[in-house]
Amino acid sequence: MSSFKRKRISILARLRNYFITGIVVLVPIGITLYLTKFFISISSKLIPQGINPNSYLPFAIPGLEIVLSIIFITFIGGLSLSFIGKKFLQIFNDVLKKIPILRTIYSAIGQMTETLAPKSGAEKKSVVLIEYPRKGSWAVGFATKENDGEISKKTNTDLVNVFVPTTPNPTSGFLLMFPKSEIVYLDMTFEEASKFIVSAGTSEPKFK
Repeated sequence: MSSFKRKRISILARLRNYFITGIVVLVPIGITLYLTKFFISISSKLIPQGINPNSYLPFAIPGLEIVLSIIFITFIGGLSLSFIGKKFLQIFNDVLKKIPILRTIYSAIGQMTETLAPKSGAEKKSVVLIEYPRKGSWAVGFATKENDGEISKKTNTDLVNVFVPTTPNPTSGFLLMFPKSEIVYLDMTFEEASKFIVSAGTSEPKFK
């Protein structure tokens, strides 16, 4: 092979590497910008038009609704921890639990959010490793609750309810029931596991 051909192949290989590197660099940036634009576009619907500050400003501030929503949610969270907030929340819960259809939805969502909320101490471990969908193939999931109801009694097995989210959208997934002896509890936090799932396994937390 002549030196000219070798040089030509070398240049093409280098250009190909540059192109692949460009894709690796630009894809995360592009997806991040797209998601940012998407969230900003729907953020205007978070606050009613009548009380939306952007409705009264000479120019709209992108993402202002998201910031205000975060502040509002944080305020409600702090208020709910106070004595008066706990009493009000208890009354609100009692009212919702008396409404036939809403009580089912509200109770289910409430239990799910409490289960997936960050914990401390002995209750911290909720991220699990299970063999799914077949033996030798592992999946990361979230142990939501020990199944002590009819299913566990009918199967005569100590079962654990595990939510296995999909990648890259962790809001959808599967509810599976595994024998407690077949579940491996991990030390990673809920945030680390979520990041691992969303990134399709590319963001793997370090083992401590």
